[in-house]
Amino acid sequence: MATRYHNISGELTQELLAAGDNVKVSSVSLSNIHASTTCSVDLYIDKKLTGKFYLMKGVDLPVGATLSHSFSMNNSTNEFGLYIKLTKSASETPTVDVIIN
Repeated sequence: MATRYHNISGELTQELLAAGDNVKVSSVSLSNIHASTTCSVDLYIDKKLTGKFYLMKGVDLPVGATLSHSFSMNNSTNEFGLYIKLTKSASETPTVDVIIN
């Protein structure tokens, strides 16, 4: 399995893995790389007609902190996609590095 890397910036919901990517997920690691601002993280899977299921909701990630979470998901066609939403705690744009194994 290939490791996937994402640099996420801003407060829009962003797709990390689309349903049908066929990626075998065993863990995800999130690192707040912003110079001075804590951010809040929502990480969830979503499937059409089934709904959203949160792995993390409103988790504060301090500057320089890394959070790892082990889980597996079905990422085949018509199954779940993986999404992230960042929320800033100040007037600055949140930035998080994401590594999916």
